[in-house]
Amino acid sequence: MQLDRLVNFHKTVGDKTRLRIIGLLKEGPLHGQAIAGKLGLTPPTISHHIQKLKEIDILYQRRDKNTIYYHLNEPKLARLANAITTLGDEEMNEEFTVTDEEKHKILSNFIGSDGRLKSIPAQLKKRLIILEHMVSGLEPGVTYPEPKINEHIKKYHDDFATIRREFIMHHFMTRDKGFYELNPRELWLI
Repeated sequence: MQLDRLVNFHKTVGDKTRLRIIGLLKEGPLHGQAIAGKLGLTPPTISHHIQKLKEIDILYQRRDKNTIYYHLNEPKLARLANAITTLGDEEMNEEFTVTDEEKHKILSNFIGSDGRLKSIPAQLKKRLIILEHMVSGLEPGVTYPEPKINEHIKKYHDDFATIRREFIMHHFMTRDKGFYELNPRELWLI
Protein backbone atom coordinates (compact mmCIF):
# COMPACT_ATOMS: atom_id res chain seq x y z
CA MET A 1 0.00 0.00 0.00
CA GLN A 2 2.81 2.45 0.79
CA LEU A 3 4.34 1.86 -2.64
CA ASP A 4 0.92 2.53 -4.16
CA ARG A 5 0.81 5.74 -2.16
CA LEU A 6 4.21 6.83 -3.51
CA VAL A 7 3.17 5.99 -7.05
CA ASN A 8 -0.05 7.97 -6.57
CA PHE A 9 1.94 10.93 -5.19
CA HIS A 10 4.27 10.97 -8.20
CA LYS A 11 1.39 10.54 -10.67
CA THR A 12 -0.49 13.42 -9.04
CA VAL A 13 2.41 15.86 -8.97
CA GLY A 14 3.59 14.72 -12.40
CA ASP A 15 1.23 17.21 -14.03
CA LYS A 16 2.54 20.58 -15.29
CA THR A 17 -0.36 22.59 -13.88
CA ARG A 18 -0.08 20.95 -10.45
CA LEU A 19 3.67 21.57 -10.38
CA ARG A 20 3.04 25.20 -11.25
CA ILE A 21 0.46 25.46 -8.43
CA ILE A 22 2.98 23.97 -5.99
CA GLY A 23 5.57 26.48 -7.22
CA LEU A 24 3.18 29.39 -6.66
CA LEU A 25 2.19 28.21 -3.19
CA LYS A 26 5.83 27.87 -2.13
CA GLU A 27 5.83 31.67 -2.16
CA GLY A 28 2.86 31.76 0.23
CA PRO A 29 -0.88 31.03 0.44
CA LEU A 30 -3.17 32.10 -2.40
CA HIS A 31 -6.88 31.86 -3.13
CA GLY A 32 -8.23 30.01 -6.17
CA GLN A 33 -8.95 33.13 -8.25
CA ALA A 34 -5.38 34.39 -7.74
CA ILE A 35 -3.94 31.03 -8.79
CA ALA A 36 -6.20 30.96 -11.86
CA GLY A 37 -5.18 34.51 -12.81
CA LYS A 38 -1.45 33.85 -12.40
CA LEU A 39 -1.62 30.65 -14.46
CA GLY A 40 -4.09 31.96 -17.05
CA LEU A 41 -6.55 29.13 -16.38
CA THR A 42 -10.21 29.01 -15.40
CA PRO A 43 -11.22 28.68 -11.73
CA PRO A 44 -12.93 25.29 -12.33
CA THR A 45 -9.67 23.94 -13.81
CA ILE A 46 -7.74 25.21 -10.80
CA SER A 47 -10.34 23.68 -8.45
CA HIS A 48 -9.88 20.29 -10.14
CA HIS A 49 -6.10 20.39 -9.73
CA ILE A 50 -6.30 21.70 -6.16
CA GLN A 51 -8.64 18.83 -5.26
CA LYS A 52 -6.10 16.33 -6.60
CA LEU A 53 -3.32 17.93 -4.52
CA LYS A 54 -5.55 17.94 -1.42
CA GLU A 55 -6.26 14.22 -1.90
CA ILE A 56 -2.57 13.44 -1.41
CA ASP A 57 -2.47 15.87 1.55
CA ILE A 58 0.13 18.29 0.23
CA LEU A 59 -2.35 21.20 0.23
CA TYR A 60 -4.68 22.37 2.93
CA GLN A 61 -7.08 25.28 3.07
CA ARG A 62 -7.87 28.02 5.55
CA ARG A 63 -10.87 30.32 5.37
CA ASP A 64 -10.44 34.04 5.91
CA LYS A 65 -13.93 35.57 5.98
CA ASN A 66 -15.42 34.58 2.59
CA THR A 67 -12.16 33.61 0.92
CA ILE A 68 -10.47 30.22 1.01
CA TYR A 69 -6.68 30.33 0.91
CA TYR A 70 -4.64 27.31 -0.11
CA HIS A 71 -1.43 26.52 1.74
CA LEU A 72 1.32 24.11 0.85
CA ASN A 73 1.88 21.35 3.39
CA GLU A 74 5.65 21.60 2.95
CA PRO A 75 6.69 18.99 5.54
CA LYS A 76 4.39 16.39 3.96
CA LEU A 77 5.51 17.35 0.45
CA ALA A 78 9.16 16.99 1.47
CA ARG A 79 8.54 13.61 3.14
CA LEU A 80 6.70 12.20 0.14
CA ALA A 81 9.18 13.63 -2.35
CA ASN A 82 12.13 12.17 -0.40
CA ALA A 83 10.47 8.85 0.47
CA ILE A 84 11.67 7.21 -2.71
CA THR A 85 15.30 7.98 -1.88
CA THR A 86 15.00 6.54 1.63
CA LEU A 87 13.31 3.26 0.73
CA GLY A 88 15.43 0.50 2.15
CA ASP A 89 17.60 2.74 4.33
CA GLU A 90 18.43 1.08 7.63
CA GLU A 91 18.05 4.19 9.72
CA MET A 92 15.70 6.68 8.12
CA ASN A 93 15.34 8.68 11.29
CA GLU A 94 18.32 8.46 13.60
CA GLU A 95 16.90 10.83 16.21
CA PHE A 96 14.46 8.09 17.25
CA THR A 97 17.08 5.40 17.67
CA VAL A 98 16.63 3.69 21.04
CA THR A 99 18.23 0.69 22.69
CA ASP A 100 16.27 -2.44 23.56
CA GLU A 101 16.72 -1.56 27.22
CA GLU A 102 15.13 1.89 26.68
CA LYS A 103 12.25 0.32 24.73
CA HIS A 104 11.61 -2.19 27.51
CA LYS A 105 11.60 0.57 30.13
CA ILE A 106 9.18 2.73 28.12
CA LEU A 107 6.87 -0.22 27.47
CA SER A 108 6.84 -1.21 31.15
CA ASN A 109 6.08 2.39 32.16
CA PHE A 110 3.13 2.79 29.79
CA ILE A 111 1.74 -0.75 29.40
CA GLY A 112 0.03 -2.28 32.44
CA SER A 113 0.25 -5.90 33.53
CA ASP A 114 -3.05 -6.49 31.69
CA GLY A 115 -1.37 -5.45 28.41
CA ARG A 116 -3.39 -2.23 28.16
CA LEU A 117 -2.00 1.22 27.67
CA LYS A 118 -2.09 3.28 30.89
CA SER A 119 -1.87 6.57 28.99
CA ILE A 120 -0.76 7.86 25.60
CA PRO A 121 2.76 9.27 25.98
CA ALA A 122 3.08 12.98 25.30
CA GLN A 123 6.72 12.67 24.20
CA LEU A 124 6.93 11.65 20.53
CA LYS A 125 9.82 9.22 20.98
CA LYS A 126 7.90 7.27 23.62
CA ARG A 127 4.63 7.44 21.68
CA LEU A 128 6.34 5.93 18.62
CA ILE A 129 7.62 3.02 20.68
CA ILE A 130 4.12 2.40 22.07
CA LEU A 131 2.59 2.59 18.57
CA GLU A 132 5.20 0.15 17.26
CA HIS A 133 4.23 -2.24 20.07
CA MET A 134 0.54 -1.88 19.23
CA VAL A 135 0.93 -2.62 15.50
CA SER A 136 3.07 -5.70 16.19
CA GLY A 137 -0.06 -7.87 16.20
CA LEU A 138 -1.07 -6.82 12.68
CA GLU A 139 -0.07 -8.73 9.57
CA PRO A 140 1.83 -7.08 6.68
CA GLY A 141 0.00 -7.24 3.36
CA VAL A 142 -3.43 -7.66 4.98
CA THR A 143 -6.07 -4.99 4.38
CA TYR A 144 -8.14 -4.37 7.51
CA PRO A 145 -11.57 -2.70 7.53
CA GLU A 146 -11.86 0.11 10.08
CA PRO A 147 -13.98 -1.92 12.58
CA LYS A 148 -11.23 -4.59 12.72
CA ILE A 149 -8.57 -1.95 13.40
CA ASN A 150 -10.79 -0.48 16.11
CA GLU A 151 -11.13 -3.93 17.73
CA HIS A 152 -7.36 -4.41 17.63
CA ILE A 153 -6.72 -1.00 19.21
CA LYS A 154 -9.36 -1.56 21.93
CA LYS A 155 -7.22 -4.44 23.25
CA TYR A 156 -4.74 -1.71 24.25
CA HIS A 157 -6.73 1.50 24.70
CA ASP A 158 -10.34 2.72 24.49
CA ASP A 159 -9.55 5.82 22.39
CA PHE A 160 -9.26 3.93 19.11
CA ALA A 161 -9.82 7.06 16.96
CA THR A 162 -6.76 8.83 18.39
CA ILE A 163 -4.56 5.74 18.08
CA ARG A 164 -5.77 5.12 14.51
CA ARG A 165 -4.88 8.71 13.61
CA GLU A 166 -1.43 8.26 15.20
CA PHE A 167 -0.86 5.09 13.14
CA ILE A 168 -1.50 7.09 9.96
CA MET A 169 0.40 10.24 10.98
CA HIS A 170 3.53 8.30 11.84
CA HIS A 171 3.37 6.04 8.77
CA PHE A 172 2.75 2.78 10.59
CA MET A 173 -0.34 2.31 8.44
CA THR A 174 -1.97 3.68 5.34
CA ARG A 175 -5.72 4.37 5.11
CA ASP A 176 -7.69 4.16 1.89
CA LYS A 177 -11.50 4.55 1.91
CA GLY A 178 -11.96 3.05 5.38
CA PHE A 179 -9.43 0.25 4.90
CA TYR A 180 -6.07 0.11 6.65
CA GLU A 181 -2.86 -1.65 5.75
CA LEU A 182 0.41 -1.94 7.63
CA ASN A 183 3.25 -0.10 5.90
CA PRO A 184 6.64 -1.75 5.44
CA ARG A 185 8.69 -1.34 8.61
CA GLU A 186 11.27 0.76 6.74
CA LEU A 187 8.69 3.54 6.32
CA TRP A 188 7.71 3.84 9.99
CA LEU A 189 8.94 6.99 11.70
CA ILE A 190 10.85 5.02 14.31
